[in-house]
Amino acid sequence: MLRPVRSERRTQPPRPGTPRGMRLPLVAAAVVAAGLTAACGPSTQPVGSAAPTAASPSPEPSAASATESATASPTASPTASASASASASASAPSTPRPGSSPVKTGSAATGTSAKPSRTSAAAQPAAVPGPGYDSSADAQKLIDAALRTAKSEGRTVLLDFGANWCGNCKAADKVFAQPQTAAILGASYRMVKIDIGGNSSANSALLRKYSPSGGTYTMPVLVVVSPSGTVRTDTHLTGNPSLTPEGINSFLRQWAS
Repeated sequence: MLRPVRSERRTQPPRPGTPRGMRLPLVAAAVVAAGLTAACGPSTQPVGSAAPTAASPSPEPSAASATESATASPTASPTASASASASASASAPSTPRPGSSPVKTGSAATGTSAKPSRTSAAAQPAAVPGPGYDSSADAQKLIDAALRTAKSEGRTVLLDFGANWCGNCKAADKVFAQPQTAAILGASYRMVKIDIGGNSSANSALLRKYSPSGGTYTMPVLVVVSPSGTVRTDTHLTGNPSLTPEGINSFLRQWAS
C-alpha cells in the first residue's frame, strides 16, 4: 500500500543583507569556477602569483643528475673517514710527486746535518833509510827533525853511527831491509844514519854527545833516544845485539816506546 509522500517545501528565509536579485549571478559564478577547477586541476601557484600562460612539461632528469644519484654514497661520519684515510696513508708507500724533491730522513728531518765521526788516522809507517851512510848530510838537522816527528807521532829515535867500509854495518843494513825488521822500525822508530867513517868533526862530536863514555867504538853504534832527547840505551856500553833478524828484532822490540 502506497503511502502518500508528504512533500514539505522548506524554505529558508533570505539572508539578511543579500538582495534576492543577487543569488542567480553568484550561483552561476560558482558553477563556472567548479568547471574550471575540474578541467585544469588545482592550482599550484601561490596566492597572488600570476597563473602560467601554458602548461610546460616537467623537465626530465639530466644525465649528470642521474650519475650523481647513482654514485651517491651514504653519509659517513667525519671520524670514520679520517680513520680510513689515516690507515690508507700508513699502509700505502709514499710516492714523491713529479718535480718534487725526495724527503730527507734522519738528522735532515730534524734540521741538523749528519756529520761523519772523526777518527784519528794511525801514523803511517816511517821510511827506513837505505843501506850506507851519507857523509854530506847534515846529521844534526836530521836528528832534530826526527826528534820532532817522533814526539808528535809517539815514536822513538834510533841513531845508527857507522861507516860505509864497515863490514858489521853492512850486515846490519841487510837485516834492516828484511820485511819484518823494516815493519818494526817503521811502526816504532824514526831512524837516522850518521857517518863516522870519514873526517867529519861534526859527526864525531855527535857520537861523543850521545855516547859520552869514549874509548874505542865498535861499529855500528846503535843509540835509542826518547823524543825528549834522553838516551835510553847505547850499544857502545851494552854491546851490539846479534846482527841477525832475531837479534836485531829482539833489540828493537825491547826498546820500542
